[in-house]
Amino acid sequence: MKSFYTVLVLVLFSLNAFGQKFDLAKTPPMGWNSWNRFACDINEDLIRQVADAMVATGMKDAGYQYINIDDCWQGTRDSLGFIRPDPDRFPSGMKKLADYVHSKGLKLGIYSDAGAHTCGGRAGSRGYENQDAITYAQWGIDYLKFDWCDTKGLSAPASYATMRDALYNAGHPIVFSICEWGDNNPTQWAPETGHLWRTTGDIHNCWDCEMGFGTWSKFGVLNILDKQNGLRKYAGPSHWNDPDMLEVGNGMTYIEDRAHFSLWCMLAAPLISGNDLRNMSKETIDILTNKEVIALDQDPLGVQCYKMVDFGDYEIYAKPLANNEVALCFLNRGKETIKVNFNWKDYPVMDGMSGVSLDFSRDIYKVRDLWLKKEIGTTATPLKADLQPHDVIVVRLFK
Repeated sequence: MKSFYTVLVLVLFSLNAFGQKFDLAKTPPMGWNSWNRFACDINEDLIRQVADAMVATGMKDAGYQYINIDDCWQGTRDSLGFIRPDPDRFPSGMKKLADYVHSKGLKLGIYSDAGAHTCGGRAGSRGYENQDAITYAQWGIDYLKFDWCDTKGLSAPASYATMRDALYNAGHPIVFSICEWGDNNPTQWAPETGHLWRTTGDIHNCWDCEMGFGTWSKFGVLNILDKQNGLRKYAGPSHWNDPDMLEVGNGMTYIEDRAHFSLWCMLAAPLISGNDLRNMSKETIDILTNKEVIALDQDPLGVQCYKMVDFGDYEIYAKPLANNEVALCFLNRGKETIKVNFNWKDYPVMDGMSGVSLDFSRDIYKVRDLWLKKEIGTTATPLKADLQPHDVIVVRLFK
């Protein structure tokens, strides 16, 4: 007869194998997170209203599906160590909230931390990983953002692997979002641990800035964009570089929001909006629900863009797509209008990583502007346009 411990190991192994069969995040996750707009000012009524808004505004139809509760939902642990939600903020409990979100055809995400305390000072998961994973599974949670506060002396690879295994063993499919801010070389271990991992510190709703807070900083759109250089080889289906959540609708200009969204789609980044979905302008909705731009992010090839041309304030990014197609993003980082006169024949797309190759001196491709939502010619003639400050032109090339 097998010993109790042998049986236990076999059971855990089978659960782990079952967990690894979950078909999750084949394309970058799309959803919403409470932190950027609401921080700790959250409750179950807000989450229900945001779920309603995700449906009513067309975001669900555009592909968004996760409603993610960030920090400050936690209450205390019970006598057995199981975490419970704050009874004042979430009096109905997380299971009922998950059921409501699921009834809308959406999924519910939650937040915890690898340390004993979260960044907001609530109960973290250190030492309680298995109990928390079981709890999340019982509640029907679909996504976990796992932060890195209060972790002095801990190993990031080991800490995140512990929670990964706990999630697998709980037997419920949960997307695992690693949020250690890119401080511990996550590209070397995170692809085997989570479905996405942060590559930088927190984003801030500005075009080009760094907000210092003593030992850490928040970064603007361009600052985070530049930190993605050299990372594309680590990303792909079910394992994504995460340059942090979207700030669309949180205070930048319409043009900056459009450029920000376009660049994140070119990066094959998770599209997690961080604004108030209940009170969006038509312009913000139009940006967040542009299905043609979203299609670049969700392309099944799963390849991150690369910088094809660098003229200082004028940059061009290329994103290989399935079916030997390509998207190009013309970016004006600066403060002056740029006269674009782009001769396709001078810039063939030859991406050794994906195998996508377009020779414009040999073949002619149609050019579709994804913000104008119309074809604007072919690669037989140069692309000419005025590119406004902080703006982008995003085109898709196809036969």
